[in-house]
Amino acid sequence: MRTRLVGPADLTRIGLGWGAFVVLLLIHPILDAPAPPVTLILALTGIVAVILVCAFGVVKQAEALAHRLGDPYGSLVLTLSIVLIEVILIAAVMLGPGDHTTIARDSVMAVSMIILNLVIGLCLLIGGLRHGGLRHNRVGASAYLTMLIVLSVLAFGLPAAIGTDGAYTAGQEIPVIVLTLAVYGFFLFQQMGPRAVDFTEPDAAASRADAGAHTPIGDVFREHRREIITRLVLLVVTVVPIVLLSHDMAALLDDGLGRLGAPPALAGVLIAAIVFLPESITSVRAALAGEAQRVSNLCHGALVSTVGLTIPAVLVIGLFTGQTVVLAETPADMLLLGATLVLSVATFASKKATAMHGAAHLVMFAAYAIVLFS
Repeated sequence: MRTRLVGPADLTRIGLGWGAFVVLLLIHPILDAPAPPVTLILALTGIVAVILVCAFGVVKQAEALAHRLGDPYGSLVLTLSIVLIEVILIAAVMLGPGDHTTIARDSVMAVSMIILNLVIGLCLLIGGLRHGGLRHNRVGASAYLTMLIVLSVLAFGLPAAIGTDGAYTAGQEIPVIVLTLAVYGFFLFQQMGPRAVDFTEPDAAASRADAGAHTPIGDVFREHRREIITRLVLLVVTVVPIVLLSHDMAALLDDGLGRLGAPPALAGVLIAAIVFLPESITSVRAALAGEAQRVSNLCHGALVSTVGLTIPAVLVIGLFTGQTVVLAETPADMLLLGATLVLSVATFASKKATAMHGAAHLVMFAAYAIVLFS
């Protein structure tokens, strides 16, 4: 008897997500700033509610794929589906009207602080309190952090040191694009191929080493092709409205936060948090289950893909359109990013990540919030 892959709840989530997006397009004139306060609150509440419903649908498919494919492939599916859509939308904003010279820098910085400190901090705190400590695969975690250090230097540090007004010159952009894509491509090749075992849970990695072999991903796909393809499609069509709705509500957030006197950058942070909500929920559930390496695969993997794909994309757009792409971060944000990377290396160099590590990461996010409101 075949398992039912598409249920009424799945179709309801998809219909709700896309229906909300269509409604938002139709009532767009009503929501133009300055929208009436009641209308603004109702619209934002409705959008967040729909995103939450859809997010749990994405989590359901992601966890089913992770169970079927195993890590790192299962986590990679969710990570790349969200990150690719995010990169496309950032590119669309750059190609649209207006001045968006810092959108890539601001977006990636917000994602970095949310993932590395808020999400990972929360996961380690609750996972550490529940299990006493979380054992992760130190080789895999080290590979992620190695990539993040290199990509962060290319993205934010180097343009501040050798660029002009925080942006690379045309002659500098090409080698940076090539280097970024080359090292990211090599990382993916290693992660999905010869070094895949480094991104599995420690016990699973030890079992594979003892057995000397594991089922190739190609064999798994051939045996469960129908289920995998169906769940992939369901995941993508459920996650797309989340990203579209989160970006469409940017104007509403700008309007509302402007009336409250909040810093403009806060809207970007909130949007980044919502875009990566499905991944955050999946990470927390993994931490509660004691799956520390899955937390790393989801969080660190998402950030490696975000930087590795976003920076080359915006630099290519800048080259072809003549737009200036400002990547150099402010001294305060560079300090926080550097300290966060050092803290991450210290956390995942230990045999077990504890609640104390999680608390330290949450304090770093609080420091980011202080900078944001300063």
